[in-house]
Amino acid sequence: MQTSARNQFSGEVVQATAGAVNDEIVIKLAGGQQIVATVTHDSAARLGLTQGKKAVALVKATSVIVMVDADANKVSARNVVQGKVTELTKGAVNADLTITDASGLAVSAIITNNSVDRLGLAVGKAAAAMFKASSVIVGIDA
Repeated sequence: MQTSARNQFSGEVVQATAGAVNDEIVIKLAGGQQIVATVTHDSAARLGLTQGKKAVALVKATSVIVMVDADANKVSARNVVQGKVTELTKGAVNADLTITDASGLAVSAIITNNSVDRLGLAVGKAAAAMFKASSVIVGIDA
């Protein structure tokens, strides 16, 4: 599967909670981290998103929020990856950065240069990447 999404996380569905309209899908990655996605019930059924199914979670870098001094228990986003900034490239308006956790899971984000400066972000600085479950697109191999 080739997509334009910068963040592509392969894993296995470990939990699928059905709802009337949306289902919550939990995908466990090889490093043990979990990505939570919310997809329509029809999509979950069509893709066969049940426990044990191999799946890929896709998140656009522009959907990632970056925080410093983040407390995952104090945000509504279901997906929080705490680590350090491992790459940072500033453009004319926006910056492209990567936050990598201790196990090597890397999340790319596109944020404004103003935000980089205001947060004091630099390579090696602790930061967290977070994204809502509704920002996750789930795919499978056809």
